[in-house]
Amino acid sequence: MSFFGFARDVGSAIRRPSATFSLGFLAFGGFVAGIVFWGAFNWALELSNTEAFCVSCHEMRDNVFEELKGTIHYTNRSGVRATCPDCHVPHEWTNKIARKTAATKELWGKFFGTISTEAKFTAMRRELARHEWARLKANDSLECRNCHDLAFMDFTLQGKRASEQHDRFLASGEKTCIDCHRGIAHKLPDMSGIEGWN
Repeated sequence: MSFFGFARDVGSAIRRPSATFSLGFLAFGGFVAGIVFWGAFNWALELSNTEAFCVSCHEMRDNVFEELKGTIHYTNRSGVRATCPDCHVPHEWTNKIARKTAATKELWGKFFGTISTEAKFTAMRRELARHEWARLKANDSLECRNCHDLAFMDFTLQGKRASEQHDRFLASGEKTCIDCHRGIAHKLPDMSGIEGWN
């Protein structure tokens, strides 16, 4: 039997009324199946939104995660720590789904070994950073705002330069967090010879 013949038979079976099950049973079964599917989908989404998942591949664990360990986002006096998803995945559901969908292209890099060694990672570092900075710039540093909200910043407790910069650029919307805070959680790539990179 050809694929088209099989597809036609399946389509006709789907359209034909059930001789065995009632409409109520089928509707209830569909409802239960929908709940199970939604639960499994949400479970998989949240499982892939953990630091353990992010560092499960050696490319992340051996490179950027090691850098994060030396920053204030990892160890600080208050004990509050940012994990990979805190900085790279928005918290709101629709934005999270959009980011997760876009991130599936990163799987190609894993499959083809784009950054499988430290040398390959170092060679790609500038391009990877520029993509991430552009993404954060485009979404107004949404992930930064998961934790850092301008409405709750007390400029009087900040240093003079920081309070002036935050008041001038953030409050006016002229700039966003990533414009000034590149390299805060990971080393900056070598940007020598690149005009206007900042």
